Amino acid sequence: MAASRTVDSVLRPLKELPLQAYLSDQLQVADVVEWCLAQMEGEVTIRQTSFSISEEFIRRLYHIRRSGKVKDIQLLLDHKATNKTLRLWPFIVQTIDKCFLADNHSKLILLEAPEMRVAIVTSQNLTRGNRHECAIVTTAPEVFDTLSHEFQDLMQYHSVPLSELFKSKLCQDLFT
Repeated sequence: MAASRTVDSVLRPLKELPLQAYLSDQLQVADVVEWCLAQMEGEVTIRQTSFSISEEFIRRLYHIRRSGKVKDIQLLLDHKATNKTLRLWPFIVQTIDKCFLADNHSKLILLEAPEMRVAIVTSQNLTRGNRHECAIVTTAPEVFDTLSHEFQDLMQYHSVPLSELFKSKLCQDLFT
């Protein structure tokens, strides 16, 4: 796993260092997610926000999901990326349990397992880019709790389920 070796050269194990940061063009956020998951025991819930998502990132999530390590994936994207997101809908529904749209520009990943919780705050969308990106990776409970609460509030009170928009668009296309 070349990606794991790359992450290991930038970040230390989560149990050794509860707050870490990087600014690099060597890491992809998907690599960091897989690296964190490898250090977590039990089934993991993934909650993530991004402005947009790519087919490549969804494919990575799909393979992570098939490994049996992840029990639930929730995704919150920006309304402005709706057209791109709707094109990815068939793949999203095979991989993501809940997908919502909101006025969102944050890039956050929350990984929660019985014995460890990890928050990743990153500049990178859920896409593949070969640019310098920065991130903070932490297992600090107070950071995780704050971000988890804000994620839930955004999803519950300020977003629209993508499935509703998809149904609306599908009906519109069928009858026009």
